[in-house]
Amino acid sequence: MIDSVQAYPCAERLTLVEQVHGCTVADPYRWLEDASASEHWLRDQDDLWLTYAASLTSRFRWKNRVRQLSDASSVSTPVWRGGCCFTLRRETGQQYAVLYADETPLIDPKQLDPGGLTTLDAWQPSPDGTKLAYQLSRGGDERSSLHVLDVLTGELIDGPIDGCRYSPVAWLPDNETFYYVRFRQVRRHHLGDPDDATILAGEASYGLEISADGRWLTICTTTDVWLADLITDAPPRHIPLEATTIMSVGPDGRLYVVTTQDAPTGRICVGDPTEPTTWHDYIQPDAPLTGLAVLDDVVLVSTATEITVHDRLTGEGQGRVELPGAGSVGSLTAHGSRAWFSYTDSVTPPRVYCYNASTHNTTDWGRAEGGGHDAETHRLTTNSSVELRVIGKPGLRPTILYGYGGFGQALTPTYSAFALAWVEAGGSFVTATLRGDGASNTRHNKQDTIDDFIAAAEHLIAEGWTTADQLAICGESNGGLLTAAALTQRPELFAAAVCSAPLTDMIRYELSGLGERWTAEYGSVENPDDFKSLASYSPYHRVAEGVKYPAVLLTAFGNDTRVDPLHARKLCAALQHATASSRPVLLRFEPNAGHTTGGINLAADILAFIANETGLGR
Repeated sequence: MIDSVQAYPCAERLTLVEQVHGCTVADPYRWLEDASASEHWLRDQDDLWLTYAASLTSRFRWKNRVRQLSDASSVSTPVWRGGCCFTLRRETGQQYAVLYADETPLIDPKQLDPGGLTTLDAWQPSPDGTKLAYQLSRGGDERSSLHVLDVLTGELIDGPIDGCRYSPVAWLPDNETFYYVRFRQVRRHHLGDPDDATILAGEASYGLEISADGRWLTICTTTDVWLADLITDAPPRHIPLEATTIMSVGPDGRLYVVTTQDAPTGRICVGDPTEPTTWHDYIQPDAPLTGLAVLDDVVLVSTATEITVHDRLTGEGQGRVELPGAGSVGSLTAHGSRAWFSYTDSVTPPRVYCYNASTHNTTDWGRAEGGGHDAETHRLTTNSSVELRVIGKPGLRPTILYGYGGFGQALTPTYSAFALAWVEAGGSFVTATLRGDGASNTRHNKQDTIDDFIAAAEHLIAEGWTTADQLAICGESNGGLLTAAALTQRPELFAAAVCSAPLTDMIRYELSGLGERWTAEYGSVENPDDFKSLASYSPYHRVAEGVKYPAVLLTAFGNDTRVDPLHARKLCAALQHATASSRPVLLRFEPNAGHTTGGINLAADILAFIANETGLGR
């Protein structure tokens, strides 16, 4: 523990105060937004963290166990092109998965970079399977460059092309031309040609898809759709919509429309691509859908926890695909009369299954080896209808409460070496399904999500699963914001909190990282009503002097291009100045890691920190 605030590195408090929409906003640590200006302070924080970490004798034990539980082989759902099967495979002991064409390795990130800093971000084979467009980035920064490989010879035939962060690639049937997104613009590229044609110049996060016959190109964002008939040379037609909608033209030539119009959880419609504003109802899923696969005679619709089978012509339900358990369905791919899907649950590593629509049989296509765990699981529901999934035995014990609560991402049962290592050591791991998980809960409703998370903590304490002195909360990215908001609003509920790559200054979040792209989720400070909401829960601005805050570990990454580390720096300084508790406030910074590249060392350090602060193993 930190015995005195004098032990914390000195951080100058500015008298900076601004007026925003008639309200006074103080920002004493604005200078920590500048990475170069905060170098000395950050070095002192590193020393503080390392001193604390050196006292955690369990770190190496946690690291070994997380590695053992993580070391399961895996295979992705296959993508078939021209009779060739493309898969990502990771063998036991490998750091990264390798991309294969049938049994031939194509892209091995470790071979490209023995230092392990290069990652394969995305890939898309050409229609005939002879070429592969793929994207690489380094150091976790996700700033991908695009390359094109000859699958038969292994030779690089085009690229690198920079500015292709997670770009979709839509190949034409000529296997020489594709549409893609560069610098957030839609472009058309012909292999070997240095000059691209710009299709849409407005910057956005675009999704692209070309119909199997190469005639129709659909372009989607979260708010807009364009459809281009490539037989003509006309520009893409913008289709006005009032709801989140995705369109694609299936192998049967029909226009498939997935929309939230008149259906908050989404519905599927069909139509004629020559009349793209006229559709009729086709399938109404019972839950938000995650995948749609058109087979020869049936259509499969996946949600987070099931796959339903429907007649291809009418959409009439024909039953469900048998799943191995009550877990989560991942990616869904199809070829002819067969479909492949991934499955995982709280104690089962991801594995791939194949569904044959001709026989209605499901077989294990790519079983993961290694990992796995026997653990007790429970489902709880709070008075506010928050669902909790508990891994661990009933009774008072150190507990980690994990949440995300944003961008409509449902937290479904998923294998986690981090969670299982904690449970195996005698703790409980709880995942909370909040408003904001799987359904819209944006802008002015964000406090509802925070309230749900707090209600989950209160329920666990009231029902005898844990105590405030044994409860830790944990979240990353938007979940880091959730955790930071909860600890600043109800600090007495928690012994410890871990905020990984968090947003914390919601007044200035739009000015760094990818913040300007997230106004649909959080709102914009430029809007007075949005500002009022953002200011009400912004963790950095909620910190108050003299409050006994829980132990806090903030983790940040130097190559994080989504959430700038400035958010972790500013909240760390504010909490270290304000807290009246002897519990530590610490910052763990990795200069060469990105938003999603924390890894086993990070997991072990977080577990050791939480165990130390909640008494696990004492």
